Amino acid sequence: MEEYNYKTSNTPFSSSSSSRVSPSLPSGSAVQGPCGACKVLRRRCTKSCLLAPYFPPTEPMKFINAHKIYGASNIVKCLQELPESKRADAVSSMVYEANARIRDPVYGCAGAISHLQKRLNDVQAELAMAQAEILIMQSQQQQQQQQQNDNTSFLDNRNLGLDWETDHWEQK
Repeated sequence: MEEYNYKTSNTPFSSSSSSRVSPSLPSGSAVQGPCGACKVLRRRCTKSCLLAPYFPPTEPMKFINAHKIYGASNIVKCLQELPESKRADAVSSMVYEANARIRDPVYGCAGAISHLQKRLNDVQAELAMAQAEILIMQSQQQQQQQQQNDNTSFLDNRNLGLDWETDHWEQK
């Protein structure tokens, strides 16, 4: 296993570039710095680092939050137990759940789900009210059209009667 050697700073967030030049490589060859997990844990990052594909050095908060909730060793154990095809989804879920737990320490994801379910119920009720209003307006419009048709029909019938009577008397 080849290891990447780097010096740690006093803080886990170094302001220097994430790419480092290795003194053992020819000039101009860049070696990727430590992954976000190794950077936060202040340890050497190997090419075979299990966390490197999921915690890039540019997004340290992903690992920091997941580490606060689950711990680095538990994250590694979880990933080792999963097939490689499912690891990205597992990390995504762990990061989401950790962020939710940090935002809402009591309810975590359940609080977010509950809030979204309540919002969904509110929107469904609002939709039902709007649909009911549409039906009422359509019914009123149909009634108005029926009344107009009845009035027109009544007037037409009155005129027909007068025309018939006028024609009838004129013929005699």
